Amino acid sequence: MTQTAAAADALYRRVSWRILPLLILCYTFAYLDRVNIGFAKLHMQADVGISEAVYGLAAGIFFLGYVIFEVPSNLLLAKIGTRKTIFRIMVLWGLTSAAMMFVSDAMTFYVLRFLLGVFEAGFAPGIIFYLTYWFPPARMAAAMGLLMLPGPIGSMLGGPVSSWLITNFDGVAGLHGWQWMFLLEGLPCVALGLVVWKTLADTPEQAKWLSADERELLRRDLAVDRDKGQHSFRQVLRDPRVYLLALGYFCLISGLYAVSFWLPTILQENGLTDTVTIGLYSALPYAFAIVLMIVLGRRSDRTGERRLHSSVTALISAAALAVAAFTASNFAVSLIAIVVATACMWASYTVFWSMPAAYLKGTAAAGGIALINSIGLLGGFVSPTLIGFVKDATGSTVIGLLSMVVLLLVGSIAIYANRLPTGEPS
Repeated sequence: MTQTAAAADALYRRVSWRILPLLILCYTFAYLDRVNIGFAKLHMQADVGISEAVYGLAAGIFFLGYVIFEVPSNLLLAKIGTRKTIFRIMVLWGLTSAAMMFVSDAMTFYVLRFLLGVFEAGFAPGIIFYLTYWFPPARMAAAMGLLMLPGPIGSMLGGPVSSWLITNFDGVAGLHGWQWMFLLEGLPCVALGLVVWKTLADTPEQAKWLSADERELLRRDLAVDRDKGQHSFRQVLRDPRVYLLALGYFCLISGLYAVSFWLPTILQENGLTDTVTIGLYSALPYAFAIVLMIVLGRRSDRTGERRLHSSVTALISAAALAVAAFTASNFAVSLIAIVVATACMWASYTVFWSMPAAYLKGTAAAGGIALINSIGLLGGFVSPTLIGFVKDATGSTVIGLLSMVVLLLVGSIAIYANRLPTGEPS
């Protein structure tokens, strides 16, 4: 390794340690606030009087609000900066998440979930766009692997933490345990928003903790990528590759949120009745996902290959989810299959985002990434809603899971077929 390469490695390690931990913490609470209703459902369903279909629609309607406001939010971020945007998002979504404690019927459930999506819109693609200011494409998959860890971390912690709050705070001050859960998991987001406002630098040029030489090295590395070409947002809207990326992402998201929102119910169907036990079992898939995301992200950066890494893991997740559906009566086999499916979906998701981040250039990166995320996140509306209606009609989640298998197969094909001109080896 040359002295220059060693200096660059040291610089990017420093950048990672400086900006990623705070973003990871924010992202962890984002996922926690998205999926904690899966555990609240086990109790609030009887307290509020909602059906499986109402729950599925409320879980999914979050993504409608998110999709409608996502592109405008990300285009605004490109103008006013990440710090102000993430501050606004976190404060408003934290307050709305806490307000979920006031759900009293189906309508308030729908409205608050929709508003949660509206206020969180732009958060995920905004942070992905933010990373393009700090990491060149050659280093993006490893950074994305770390940034995407909050998905499984939030889901892994969400089970034990949410179930513990529901169990131990039930009846305190006359409130149900699920009401305390929403309150105590929502308010920290407001505090984190204030930390972002005080500490995050929008660009390397504004980072006081970088020396002049370090800023220049970052500028040169990033300029090499930006000089390869620029996109306008109008070009993005006409680019079929962008929509093929969005299709692959839609299918991945459908599978991910089908598991996230319905895993507690699936475990309950398999005979588990204690909320804390369900929470602990639900953490297992995400623990394995964390390991696979890190390993696959580093391997993808080392080889420079993206499509196969993402498409093959999506294919494996489809096969594993099919096994889980067909062995629903065998708890051990079904759980192992769900662990494999979840880990592979998250690993595919991690490498996937390195592709649009490397392909889209210039100011269109903000709008393009948001467009892909917006279309893809419709999967977060479709899958929980579909499974909810199917479960009401059949009394089981099996048919719903099999529909997710089909979508994951389609997603794997879409990702593999999309040959992006990013310099990746064939």
